[in-house]
Amino acid sequence: MDRENIGSAPPARLRVEVRTVDASELLAPVGELDHYTAELLRSPLDEALDAGRSRLVVDCSGLEFCDSTGLNVLLGARLRADAAGGGVHLVGMRPAVARVFHITGAEAVFTVHETLATALPG
Repeated sequence: MDRENIGSAPPARLRVEVRTVDASELLAPVGELDHYTAELLRSPLDEALDAGRSRLVVDCSGLEFCDSTGLNVLLGARLRADAAGGGVHLVGMRPAVARVFHITGAEAVFTVHETLATALPG
């Protein structure tokens, strides 16, 4: 599922690929996650949670930038996933993105993995 043109987000600034892998919903945002593109990630996260898939794996290896709006999207998904007995697992954060999570302390509330192999059970 490719979500390039939701809301007012300019095309190609953020693309989110979504697929189900066993018990996990795998989301792979590629590009910049900010105020203008946050809905492109929020929508598939909400859809997965609404469908009862509460183990969310976000492959951040293609994420070049994340601002506070993007961080809040992920935090909101984490709260919903935790309440449903699941969680949000972040994978492969680039240094610039990891820095945002470190500075804000948000890294402490997510399960962070180096690779997809360690994030996906089985």
